[in-house]
Amino acid sequence: MERVLGLGGFFFISPDPAALAKWYDVNLGVSPVPTSYDADAWEQQSGPTAFAPMPEPINRDTDEFFWRDNQSFALNFRVRNLDAMVEQLRAAHTVVTVDPTRYPIGRFASLRDPDGNVVQLWEEPTVTPE
Repeated sequence: MERVLGLGGFFFISPDPAALAKWYDVNLGVSPVPTSYDADAWEQQSGPTAFAPMPEPINRDTDEFFWRDNQSFALNFRVRNLDAMVEQLRAAHTVVTVDPTRYPIGRFASLRDPDGNVVQLWEEPTVTPE
């Protein structure tokens, strides 16, 4: 069976696409889509990617960390160093909530982009050689 190789793009509506693209570039390092075919697009590092259709949240108020009204997606970005990324975002006046639990799959933090979309950051657990 033929399979897809990965995400080729993520497209969503914004009231100010240029400003939001700039915010993602400046704060998270996700460069905007090139304006010519000669320029390179942002490339993600290879690694695990969750693709998970989910049921409607039972209560969006108590699960606001992950959802907002009328939102049907949640962005999750892998990061190398969660603490450094959180510090960088807070220095840029972005409110970030770090989940205090260290899960077997890593650590997480949540924030909202300027349009109010929920963004989750994920740091995989570090593997220490034996």
